[in-house]
Amino acid sequence: MKPTGVLAPYRVLDLTDESGFSCGKILADLGADVIKVEPPGGDATRRIDGLYFTSYNTGKRGITLNLETARGLDMLQHMATRADFVIETFPPGTLDHQRMGEQNPRLIIVSITPFGQTGPYRDYKSSDLIIMAMGGLMSLIGEPGKAPLRVSLPQSPMWAGMYGAAGALVAHYHREATNIGQHVDISMQSSMLWAMAHAPAFWATNRVCPQRDGSRITGRSMTGARMRAIYECKDGYLNFIIYGGNAGRRSNQALVQWMAEHGLATERLLNKDWSRFTIQTSAQEEIDEIEQPAAKLFRLYRKSEFLDQAFNREIMGYPVMNAHDILSDPHLHDREFWRSLDNLKFPGLFARFSDCAPPPMRPAPRVGEHNAEVYRSEFGFGEAELARLREEKVI
Repeated sequence: MKPTGVLAPYRVLDLTDESGFSCGKILADLGADVIKVEPPGGDATRRIDGLYFTSYNTGKRGITLNLETARGLDMLQHMATRADFVIETFPPGTLDHQRMGEQNPRLIIVSITPFGQTGPYRDYKSSDLIIMAMGGLMSLIGEPGKAPLRVSLPQSPMWAGMYGAAGALVAHYHREATNIGQHVDISMQSSMLWAMAHAPAFWATNRVCPQRDGSRITGRSMTGARMRAIYECKDGYLNFIIYGGNAGRRSNQALVQWMAEHGLATERLLNKDWSRFTIQTSAQEEIDEIEQPAAKLFRLYRKSEFLDQAFNREIMGYPVMNAHDILSDPHLHDREFWRSLDNLKFPGLFARFSDCAPPPMRPAPRVGEHNAEVYRSEFGFGEAELARLREEKVI
């Protein structure tokens, strides 16, 4: 029988709060046996936002363990000797990483903290708002001259979790070659770097920081030209940005042909040599000449109609989807992406592998749901010992 998931033989101890839930979920989606460790009574996120907890802890088993007790820490150390990964979000210095590594040299520890394990900010507490600000992303979001903004749904935990999972997999590849584990140090602030897209590169090459400009993109042209990113359509909004290069040339030519079919293309656009068009040197006048008829064209179509046209014409543009649009997306439907658990719709696996069957979908664990099976297999505890540990508030 084929294994269920590429990480099926491996065990993960997930000691994270909401800032690291997604890291363990990614590993669970890849087939790892992820054991979510919560304090007795359950993770605080359950009480604050039960839907968030449920969403990002599907696919995991769940136990309770009081890490503020000596017995609880000893039990964790023992479980770590038989684990392949430990993911944690405690303040730096809380866990004895060195001891864990000495007792299990193959262990991979992933630490996700606001500012990393070292540096002057290592002991600072944080929030998504602070991370988005200090990571630099808020400097690019909002209207010019007004206060910076953050994305409404917290983003930094997802970026940090993604980097944590990627770091864990890179360390795992190294371990398979050397039999040596590693400590993966994730700074949530640093994890926001790639969310800023072109901005870091623009500073590196030009020593100029792009500034926020509402729905327009800055920092792409040496002339200071700004490009629209959001356009209105019949039933909402579209994301379309003018590109250069080979892909941009094909997209721009197809866009102009589409404009011409509606009588919106100017002679200059029809006769333009797109092979020589570059974003880096384009002036604002040249950008406006493309964007103005494009805006008129997009208002003629609904989001779904635009997507069909863009796909068939090979134009780089996308609808701005709301939750209903995503849930009813035909591609995700044909891929059988959505799964039903406990009368709720959940995203399915983000990747499928031809050489192994996908892991089964499992709802988020109830508080201490798998205490008996985990502690019996790990320690050989019977019901009497489990009852004593509950009474002593260790589990």
